Amino acid sequence: MIPRYSRKEVAQIWEPMNKFKIWLDIEIFAAQAMEKYKIIPKGVAAKVRKKSKINIKRIDDIEKKTKHDVIAFLTSIAEKVGPEAKYLHQGMTSSDVLDTCFNLQLKQAGKILNQDIDKLLKTLKTKSIKYKNTITIGRSHGIHAEPVTFGLKLATYYAEFKRNKKRLEQAIEEISTCAISGAVGTFAHIGPNIEKFVAKKLGLKPEPISTQIIPRDRHAHFFNTLALIASSAERLATEVRHLQKTEVLEAEEYFSSGQKGSSAMPHKRNPVLSENITGLARLVRSYSIPGMENIVLWHERDISHSSVERNIGPDATVTLDFLLIRLNNVVANLVVHPKTMESNLNKFKGLIFSQGVMLKLTQKGVKREDAYKVVQKNAMKTWDKNEDFYNNLKKDKLIQKNLTAKELKRLFDVNYHKRYINHILGRVLK
Repeated sequence: MIPRYSRKEVAQIWEPMNKFKIWLDIEIFAAQAMEKYKIIPKGVAAKVRKKSKINIKRIDDIEKKTKHDVIAFLTSIAEKVGPEAKYLHQGMTSSDVLDTCFNLQLKQAGKILNQDIDKLLKTLKTKSIKYKNTITIGRSHGIHAEPVTFGLKLATYYAEFKRNKKRLEQAIEEISTCAISGAVGTFAHIGPNIEKFVAKKLGLKPEPISTQIIPRDRHAHFFNTLALIASSAERLATEVRHLQKTEVLEAEEYFSSGQKGSSAMPHKRNPVLSENITGLARLVRSYSIPGMENIVLWHERDISHSSVERNIGPDATVTLDFLLIRLNNVVANLVVHPKTMESNLNKFKGLIFSQGVMLKLTQKGVKREDAYKVVQKNAMKTWDKNEDFYNNLKKDKLIQKNLTAKELKRLFDVNYHKRYINHILGRVLK
């Protein structure tokens, strides 16, 4: 990703120096295991650790000739280490290094993403509690439905990101495998005990069966999980964008002093951060497709997946990290307008209480079809003529016959819709 949409914490995981440090660790840990099992002389790993030096420019120069990144790396290390370097990479293949490193990098990035979700969950919980009794209108199809609270709205996102946290933790667990199994995964020239040793040192698990590579369904699951999280983030960002529309204006992004909304129109305050999150979410979702296509490789391996992963590994994790941090800031600094919420809720003069009236009529013995018909008839007068819904119902003969004025008035109490807010939040925020 470009620096504009990158944070150092995740971006540095994918920098060449971190990658080569992991490669060196893998080679040294493998050498330590081989020493332990008397495959190579003692002291090799210590000498390699002491004498080795990662020189990225030198590695790049060698690769221009060898056209092979792992060989270029090993050659550059050998130049500094000397004779002991011949014991490195014994019985190993390039994928042992590349795949184990890639999985470790995904695990490192995944842990930061998990921390990002924790921050967002904390913010959403705080805001859900703060606005749990702030009445606003619920909408279906973009049209006024029935009252909800703004805290309840936010709690739906809290619950969704709790599920995302579990998904991510499971995806990190699944991706955290190590393969040191040799050319086609048979351990012909290196034993499983070496793999087990290296895996433990790296905080990974041995891959139960590898062909020459770690199976790519693991990676597909990881990138699909990132795509799900991005979609959840976009859902919340889209809600903010809708609520900030001029004709709605129930909530809006914080607009700082000196901030400019438009080069042409000085009055503009646009939901640019939420729009940015929407765009970045599209990118993260797009990486799930090549992730799944990477599952299908020829025989024991080919490298069609390699170029894909060199792109989507950094881009997906860096982008998702950036958008989650941005989303958290949007929610934390969100400007909420309860009075506008109340005004919008009352905009159509009581229409939102239609269901309660219809149900009460059925409880009084009116057929549902007749109850629906009389309530809808009076509702349409409000839609078409801007007449007060309550007053129209009060004048209706069928209503008068079945409901007292007191009973009808009670059906227009907005607090009726808050009865179970604490119950719902108690289930979600525990």
